[in-house]
Amino acid sequence: MTNKRPVFAINWTEVESLAAGCHDNPHHVLGMHETIDGVYINAYFPGAESVVAVSKNTKNTYELTSDRVSGFFSVKIPDRQSFVYYFRVTLADGTEHTVIDPYVFEPVIDPIDISRFNDGIHYEIYEKLGAHPCMLDGIKGVLFAVWAPHAARVSVVGNFNNWNGKIHMMRRIEYSGIFELFIPGIEAGEIYKYEILTKSGNTFMKPDPYENAAELRPANASKIADLTYTWKDEDYYKKQALVKSEMPMNIYEVHLGSFKRPKDGREFFNYREIAKELADYAADMGYTHVELMPVMEHEQDSTLGYQTTGFYAPTSRYGEPVDFMYFVDYMHSRGIGVICDWVPSQFPMNAGGLARFDGEPLYEPADARRSENPRWGTYIFDYGRNEVKNYLISNALYWVSKYHLDGLRIDSAASMLYLDYGRSYGNWIPNQYGGNENLEAIAFFKELNSILNERFPNCMVIVEEESGWPMLTESIDQGGMGFDYRWNMSWMKDLLSYMALDPLYRKYEHKKLTNSLSNAYDENYILEFSHNEVVGGKGSIVDQMPGGYEEKFSNLRLLYGYMMTHPGKKLLFMGQEFAQFKEFSESGEIDWNLLDFDAHTILRDYVKALNHLYKREPALYALDNNAAGFEWINATAANESIVSFLRKTAKKEDTLLIVCNFTPAAYDKYKVGVPYAGSYKEIFCSDNENFGGDGSKNHAVRTSRRSSCDGRSNSITIGLAPLSMSIFKLVKDGADTANKKKATGKKQAAVTKPVRKNTTKKTR
Repeated sequence: MTNKRPVFAINWTEVESLAAGCHDNPHHVLGMHETIDGVYINAYFPGAESVVAVSKNTKNTYELTSDRVSGFFSVKIPDRQSFVYYFRVTLADGTEHTVIDPYVFEPVIDPIDISRFNDGIHYEIYEKLGAHPCMLDGIKGVLFAVWAPHAARVSVVGNFNNWNGKIHMMRRIEYSGIFELFIPGIEAGEIYKYEILTKSGNTFMKPDPYENAAELRPANASKIADLTYTWKDEDYYKKQALVKSEMPMNIYEVHLGSFKRPKDGREFFNYREIAKELADYAADMGYTHVELMPVMEHEQDSTLGYQTTGFYAPTSRYGEPVDFMYFVDYMHSRGIGVICDWVPSQFPMNAGGLARFDGEPLYEPADARRSENPRWGTYIFDYGRNEVKNYLISNALYWVSKYHLDGLRIDSAASMLYLDYGRSYGNWIPNQYGGNENLEAIAFFKELNSILNERFPNCMVIVEEESGWPMLTESIDQGGMGFDYRWNMSWMKDLLSYMALDPLYRKYEHKKLTNSLSNAYDENYILEFSHNEVVGGKGSIVDQMPGGYEEKFSNLRLLYGYMMTHPGKKLLFMGQEFAQFKEFSESGEIDWNLLDFDAHTILRDYVKALNHLYKREPALYALDNNAAGFEWINATAANESIVSFLRKTAKKEDTLLIVCNFTPAAYDKYKVGVPYAGSYKEIFCSDNENFGGDGSKNHAVRTSRRSSCDGRSNSITIGLAPLSMSIFKLVKDGADTANKKKATGKKQAAVTKPVRKNTTKKTR
C-alpha cells in the first residue's frame, strides 16, 4: 500500500504544483514514502484544520503539520517501516471525518493493459476505464480511470469532495495517456465528473466517456453503477442454435419512451414496466424481435438517441442499468430477441459529451474536413486512431456481453464510409489513393464484425447504408465487410413510390415492383418500414397510400402482404401495424386511441395474422438468402399490375403460391400457372371479411388442370379481389395421386393375373 520509491526530502516545487492544481502524478508526493531512516506521510486537504494519521493495527496516532503550503500536511516518523493507516481530518467548522488515503495504492492498470489499449486490441477495456466498484488491499472503493493524453491534470470530482478538483487528483500512467485513481469509501450511486486542466490553462468538467450510468437530463454527471445481475435466459439461448439466416425474423421497431406512457403524471415507464407491456404485445402480435431506437444516454430528446453522449450507459430516462438488464431478460423469457440501434457514426459537438474531451481533438480527427459532419452538425469518430477504434469495438462487445443483446443495428453507415458525405466540393480530404472512401472506417467495420462473430456468433450485426455500397453482408474472406444483414432501402423507396401512385398509373412503374428480385440475393436483406418513413413531414405509411379511407387501408394491407411474402427479413415501426395517422414524434406516445375505431383494430388483427402466418410457414423465411427460395410465376403482367410468385423450401409440400393484384379491378376467373399438378387451398387473403375486405373469392380448393399458363403445363383458375394478396398452398399433389393410382393398378394386375391362372387350372 505504500509508494516504494525512496524519498529523502519533500520536493516543495512539486508541493506548490500540487496546491496549484496542476500536478499529474500526485502519488509521487502524497501518501506514505519510505526513507532510509523512517517514513513520511504526506496529505493534501485544503481547508482542513488538523490531520492525524492513525495506525490501523496499533492505533498509534501521528499528527501531520502544515507549515509552508496551505492545505499540505506532512509528518516524518523516524525508525518506522511502512504500515497501514487512515486519517482523522478535522475541518475548520469542527466536523471530523475518517479518510482512507487514496494515494497509498499501487497502479491497477498494468503495462499489458496499456499496450493492448494503445494497439487498439483491448476489447475489454471497459473493465479498466470508467468507474468500477472494487476492493483493493481489503479496502472497498471505486477505481476511476480515463484516457486524456492531452490533459495537464485530471481530477475526480463529485459531491464526495464538494466538486473540488484539488482533492482527488489522478495519477498519469506513463506512455498511455491514461489517468487513474482508486478512491476508498465511495459506493455505487454517487455522481462524478472529471475535472480537466488543459495545457493552455483552461479548466472544465466532463462526464466519463466510459460511464455506466448518468444523471437524468438536463443534468449530465456520470453515476457509479453496480452492474451485478443474475440472468435467467439460459433456455432462450439454447433455442438460438439455428443458423441466423434460416430463422424467422420479424422485427418491431420501438422508441421506448413513446411506446406507452404512464397516466399517473410520470414522464416515462421504468424499463421493468415497459418490458412487460412490450413483451406481451410483441409476443401476441407474432413478432420475433424488437429493435430499440438508441437506449444509450443522450441529452436531447429531439435526437431520439442518435446523438449519443454516454456510449456505455443505458439512458436514465427509464431507470438504472440493472433495470435494462431485466428488460432484456424478460423479453428473452417471452421468446423475443432484442436488437439495439448503435451509433458509431457521430457524436454531439456540445461540451456534455466526447467533443474535444481533453481540450484538444481526441475522439474526433483534428482536421475539420475530416471531423465534422455538416449534415447533422456533429463530430465523426477518428477511426484510424487505435484508442478510438478500441473504444467503439469494445463498446459493441460491452452491450452484447453485459446486456445480452441479440443484435446491433448500425445507423447511417454511409456517413462513415464516404469522406465527402454531406460535404461540398473541396471541403473534404481524399484518401491516400485520391478516392472518397474512408479506408479507416472500412477497416473498423471489418475488425468489428470479425470480433463480434468470433465471440458472439449468434449476435446479428445489421447495417443501414443508403448509397448502395456493395458486398456489405459478404464475408470478409470474400472481400465483403461481414455484416449479417442490411436494410433494403432501395426496395423500401421503390415500393412506397409505387404504392403512392394512383392504381391507374401503376402499370407504367411496374419495374418498381419487380426490380428488387433482380438483386434480392446480392445481400442478406431486411425489408424495412422504419421510423425513417414516418418522420420529417412524411406522415405515416397509411397517409402515403392513394384513394379514400377504405382504399388506403386496402392498399396498406396489400403493401404489408407483399412485404411479408417477399424474400428478406422484416421490420415495421411501432404504430404502423394499426395505421397510425399522425407523424411520429418523440413528444408523446403512439396514438393507441386509434384502436377505438374498427378500421385500425381490424388492420392490427390483419398484421397479427400475417405475422403468425409468417412464423408458421417455413417457405416465407427459411431460404430468404438463397435464390432457391423464390421463383417467379409471372412478373410481366404490367397492364394488369398483377404479380405471382412462389416461396419455397427444400420440401415440396412447403411451397406457397402468392398472387398480388395492385389495381381495384376484380377477377372471377384469373388463370395462373402452378408448379405442380394437384389441389391448392387459399390459406390467406388480405381481402378476407375479418380484415375489412369484401371476402375471399376462393372458398373452395382449386384443382389444377393440364392447361398451360405462365410457361407452366398446369394451372388453376382463381378469384382475385381488388387490391389484394392471396396465398395458396398445395394440399394434394396430383403427381403423387397419379403415382399412387399407377402403383395400385400394377399391384392389382399382379394379383389378378395368377388368380385367373389358378381358376383356369381348377376348371380343367
